[in-house]
Amino acid sequence: QVQLVESRGGLVQPGGSLRLTCSVSGNIFSSYVMAWFRQAPGKDRELVAGVRGSDDITYYTDSVRDRFVISRNTAKTTVYLDLNNLKPEDTAVYYCAAKNGGIISRTHSLYTSWGQGTQVAVSL
Repeated sequence: QVQLVESRGGLVQPGGSLRLTCSVSGNIFSSYVMAWFRQAPGKDRELVAGVRGSDDITYYTDSVRDRFVISRNTAKTTVYLDLNNLKPEDTAVYYCAAKNGGIISRTHSLYTSWGQGTQVAVSL
């Protein structure tokens, strides 16, 4: 069983930055894929970024590439998502998710562990 707990999000002005933290505990292995998803009101949950445990390969959806950075600590107990140059369209509930092995998938149903979600709002 893997437990994921996200840090609090917040309200940020356009162009601002925010760091989200996901604390990981439980029976997690180096092969785990860790990902951040987000869901805006009325929209499907979408993959924002992911990192593969076996080789640290990362993935970013096009709309956040060059603005967001996913990383984790050496012990692999914390996953970060640095959100830079935030835009109003980044407003959503952000979720940390984990799956055991495989690729960084955009299919959210393949992820077996989820955090509780944290709200990020980008507005003046």
